[in-house]
Amino acid sequence: MHKRFIALIVASAVAITGISASQARAADAEDIIGGLAAIALLGVAVKHFSDENKKNTVTHNYNHIYKAPKKHVRKQPKHRPHHVRPLPKRVARYNLPQRCLHTFEGYSPKRPLLGTQCLNKHYKYSDSLPQQCKVGFWNGKKVKRAYEPACLRQKGYRVSYK
Repeated sequence: MHKRFIALIVASAVAITGISASQARAADAEDIIGGLAAIALLGVAVKHFSDENKKNTVTHNYNHIYKAPKKHVRKQPKHRPHHVRPLPKRVARYNLPQRCLHTFEGYSPKRPLLGTQCLNKHYKYSDSLPQQCKVGFWNGKKVKRAYEPACLRQKGYRVSYK
């Protein structure tokens, strides 16, 4: 819009200058034709710039048909319908196997313990168990070692019942 306004001002200034100059001296046909040609050239330039602006404009067609969203049904994979992801290693290392929970002769018959040999066999991190929870007791033949489940629970371990 501002380009048209500037072109109009320039065209009118040239036209007025041509008219005022022609009044000061005798106007002949050549001067009038020259002024009209200058005005015509300015008009062509203004039209050219307005056509260029129309080419660069973006038009949008908002007449599109609405389509209802498709229903997304999440299906279970056929090869493992009840698959449960395993716990991460940093969490799974605190799960102690239930199969190692036994009552031992020579210790309280009502309080089960976690056997060291069983833990060495079935628990990968048996070396990192806290030594404060290890108890020793006499079974009549020799001193046996095992872990107290209550003490291990206080340290963050748990017996996993699978």
